[in-house]
Amino acid sequence: MRNPETIPNEHPLAGIRREIDAIDDQLLELLNRRAACAQKVAEIKTAAGEVECFHRPEREAEVLRRMAGRNPGPLGRDVVVRFFRELMSECLALEKPLAVAFLGPAGTFTQQAAFKHFGHAIAASPLPSIDEIFRSVEGGDCQYGVVPVENSTEGVITHTLDSFMRSGLLITGEVSLRIHHNLMGQCGDLAEIREVFSHQQSLAQCRGWLDRHLPGVRRTAVSSNAEAARLAAATPGCAAIAGEVAAELYGLGILARNIEDEPDNTTRFLVIGRTPVNPTGQDKTSLLLTTRNDPGALYGVLEPFARHGISMSKIESRPSRRGAWDYVFFVDVEGHRDDPTLAGALAEIERKTTSLKILGSYPKAVA
Repeated sequence: MRNPETIPNEHPLAGIRREIDAIDDQLLELLNRRAACAQKVAEIKTAAGEVECFHRPEREAEVLRRMAGRNPGPLGRDVVVRFFRELMSECLALEKPLAVAFLGPAGTFTQQAAFKHFGHAIAASPLPSIDEIFRSVEGGDCQYGVVPVENSTEGVITHTLDSFMRSGLLITGEVSLRIHHNLMGQCGDLAEIREVFSHQQSLAQCRGWLDRHLPGVRRTAVSSNAEAARLAAATPGCAAIAGEVAAELYGLGILARNIEDEPDNTTRFLVIGRTPVNPTGQDKTSLLLTTRNDPGALYGVLEPFARHGISMSKIESRPSRRGAWDYVFFVDVEGHRDDPTLAGALAEIERKTTSLKILGSYPKAVA
């Protein structure tokens, strides 16, 4: 019997396949040429004494934006960004993979955010708390850390904000991750499931779907979605609600995708490091400031932003822990601290505050 994949040379598909093979050969050559150029960059930086970390967030953001802007299709923008992010990640890892700490265990959304920002060719280090992520980066065990800072439905993660009050680390990037909950397990059919594991928040965010599709099935809250996936992998007849990374790590099949009740549920993560980031032209700056407890004091501090035409995208207050009803304010604004307009506004604001700490200027999330 003739192999159904064997196509005569005169068939229209034969010519297209030959063209695809030729393009693949060119792509392979070009990918390795790019990797060789990345190695030369690393050699030059090593010779100049820049040996601590070859990663430059501003350069990476510029490359991703340029390629997304030049993309004519039919591939989508997100596909192009993801491809080039992984390519840069692999090229950087030829010298030494970046050490990146994230909120563990393995399989959490924070790990997914780390992969989205840095690519998969990193040495990802799961740590049990936000405090330990900060300490790991401060001590030089990891070059970067990834921490959650706010969720579109649950609000800010106060522990992260409080950590910035105590730390000298800088924000070097941000990641916006659409939170998709997936039902996963080793069962072949939903009817086989007798228990579902997940974090309490995830169970709450998928309550409607569970009520419709798995009524009467026991729901058990555990410490994390990654732990839920581990339990589902080890327990027959059980499933987990978690992110796609957890399914890959624990060898689970995805039984139902995107089961969250709120489809726009998004979490913002911050990347923390020790080195300032240069301007890219599309940046944010995060600030921590305190004011006198006087009428109109906060208005007076923020007024220069409006006068200089600077957009403020976020403001959040936290107790200062220095006295009752004393607060610090976390503020995000558009622009880089080195931009003349923002620098002028910050100089005015510093004179009106009791303290002003620039947490970092960094590229806006590319995708």
